[in-house]
Amino acid sequence: MSRAVTDRDRRLVRLSVLKTLVQIVVIWTLTLVVAPLLIVRVESWLGLDVRPMLPRGLELAGVAVFAGASTLGLWSAWTMAIVGRGTPLPLDPAVRLVIAGPYRWVRNPMAIGGLAQGAGVALWAGSPGVLLFVLCGFVVWNYAIRLWEERDLVRRFGEPYEQYRRDVDCWLPRSTPLAASQHAALGKGETAD
Repeated sequence: MSRAVTDRDRRLVRLSVLKTLVQIVVIWTLTLVVAPLLIVRVESWLGLDVRPMLPRGLELAGVAVFAGASTLGLWSAWTMAIVGRGTPLPLDPAVRLVIAGPYRWVRNPMAIGGLAQGAGVALWAGSPGVLLFVLCGFVVWNYAIRLWEERDLVRRFGEPYEQYRRDVDCWLPRSTPLAASQHAALGKGETAD
């Protein structure tokens, strides 16, 4: 019976990874390609192209920010799928509390990565409109989605999540990762990388 559980668990992980990859392709394409292209076109149509006034090298800085943020986003999504056995989508959430990988430093590394990716696109495109789009995304995420998500996590994981929330900030990374031993008794949680 233990082998059947292990095989089922492996299938669940593979399915979580596959669904996460599909989600990444769809969401990143819409929010980091399609929406910014439309915003830049509208800026151009309205005569609001500020690129000629921007300092040289801004595009390269945007690429660097985007690459770093994408790495964080992929690491976070991978950790959510492998450890949490779920996806970043609220409709298909992790079934295990994730306190591993980047989640040991900050509670919302995926949101930080996504917002930083958007900022990288804004720098690369030299677009104040794309930057405004990113700031609006932050407001919506922080004041609507995050609040709903945290209530759901408290409902599903209870005190282990409450303790994690006390130990790890939403936006500001810890100077050292949360030690696995600090949450060894999380029950449904996962504490190892």
